[in-house]
Amino acid sequence: MPELPEVEVCRRGIEPGLVGQRLLGLVVRNGRLRQPVPAELGHILPGSDIVAIRRRGKYLLIDCMTPDGAGTLIVHLGMSGRLRFAPLDLAADKHDHVDLVLARTLLRFTDPRRFGLILWQPGPPQAALAHPLLAHLGVEPLTEAFTAAWLQEALARRHSPIKPVLMDSHLLVGVGNIYASESLFRAGISPLRAANRIAATRIDRLTTAIKETLSEAIAAGGSSIRDYVHSDGSPGWFQIQAGVYERAGQPCRRCSGTVRQIRQAGRSTYYCPACQR
Repeated sequence: MPELPEVEVCRRGIEPGLVGQRLLGLVVRNGRLRQPVPAELGHILPGSDIVAIRRRGKYLLIDCMTPDGAGTLIVHLGMSGRLRFAPLDLAADKHDHVDLVLARTLLRFTDPRRFGLILWQPGPPQAALAHPLLAHLGVEPLTEAFTAAWLQEALARRHSPIKPVLMDSHLLVGVGNIYASESLFRAGISPLRAANRIAATRIDRLTTAIKETLSEAIAAGGSSIRDYVHSDGSPGWFQIQAGVYERAGQPCRRCSGTVRQIRQAGRSTYYCPACQR
């Protein structure tokens, strides 16, 4: 599933060709996504100006000024969704479900598994943040709000192992499975350690590791493990430089240990028991 780095790479990729453009039409071939594409969008969007594109967690927020007022398209890529620009006359494939038609191109939403979302929230940009899908989301790890002091206070109430805690979007958004494993490896913290049993100095290292891991993943274009590719079709490369992810049985890149794979909360966790304590 695309996580924060992949969604941010997508946002940056489509922003130059989208913001400032006028939407001339909407084509919905299959609106049966995780939630149905609102039928009224075909009447709301034509003639709208695209004002901005933001990201909240794993959601893309496309702010529009319609003929009748402001509103925001809320887009989630699901497990296999992708947004890409295409020529106006490019024939649609089987999984090309929705097109946003612009003057010289179209923005096409492709989703083989149909777990993605395209929804509409009327009102000013801040109204989208109060949508039920977004209102519960936690702190953004690449903002000033994410500090070691904040993380220490948040973890003090958590008795579960640290790795699933980091993946809890109610606490912290965008630290998915790959990036939680990699951040803990960089900080030298075992994914099995109870969240409230981590010393303040190690929390400081973990905070830095999370920021660095996500920033480096964005710079590398995200991680292409299975379905994810950029809006231009190219893959992400972060997984190639991973310290532990999908390296079970291989030598640790930091010590003489061997990378181990375990299951936590139904997901694979990779770590080095020799140097992650």
